[in-house]
Amino acid sequence: WGLARLSSRTPLATSYNYDERAGNTSFAYIIDTGINVKHRDFEKRAKFGYSSIAGQTGDGQRHGTHVAGIVGSKTYGVAKKATLIAVKVLDDTGSGTMTTVIEGLQWALQDAQKNKRVKKSIANMSLAGSWSQAMDDAIQAATVAGLLIVVAAGNNNAETAGFSPAAAPGACTVAATDISDRRAGFSNWGAVVDIFAPGVDIASTSKDGGSVRMSGTSMASPHIAGLAAYMLSIGKYRAPVDMCNYMKGLAIKDVVTDPMGSVNLLAYN
Repeated sequence: WGLARLSSRTPLATSYNYDERAGNTSFAYIIDTGINVKHRDFEKRAKFGYSSIAGQTGDGQRHGTHVAGIVGSKTYGVAKKATLIAVKVLDDTGSGTMTTVIEGLQWALQDAQKNKRVKKSIANMSLAGSWSQAMDDAIQAATVAGLLIVVAAGNNNAETAGFSPAAAPGACTVAATDISDRRAGFSNWGAVVDIFAPGVDIASTSKDGGSVRMSGTSMASPHIAGLAAYMLSIGKYRAPVDMCNYMKGLAIKDVVTDPMGSVNLLAYN
């Protein structure tokens, strides 16, 4: 339902309408638990990039593969032709540190710069920890360099400002809605939220080759990362803050119930 919601002005739509370029020139860095790059639904567009976890390169957890699928898998993806790059910063139990996460973010920026594709790239961070100045600084550096960072608001049903990377000023921060356009009960909220996107009972790729449904702002964020990758392939390059604002400008206004002081904007393509 999440994809269909992105291309409909009203809830409960069943089909996803999109431009067939669909991210074909875009690169999405998935900063997460890794990706099962062999999953058939990625059509060989998913690649291993980097791991800051010693001895682990795949996705033993499932989270990253699911997130990547929402960004760019053939069946479940917003940008169905984007190239997906696995940046593993969380281990196979889903744990990591601010250090491992920042290392991955810095690698993604350097890789995009090295391959001269910053203006065709976005990064998704569906992860959260307590607020960190170092994380804010790393995201600011990437943003200034031209790389859009899309982040999950977090799942604490709390004010988003206390969490990283959600509170980072340069990031595009995404809260979650359910199929009825209500703010998901778990979703963080508040002034630092930029936009809402579907995040409850979202079907996507599973690490063992099939599909699975998951819920979280972790699922909302890749809808926006995918939308940004999609926009980069069908339109002109926009600087990170401008791209986030562009997506906010396209969004449906005042349909989210219980936004809890967040901006009332629901993603639309």
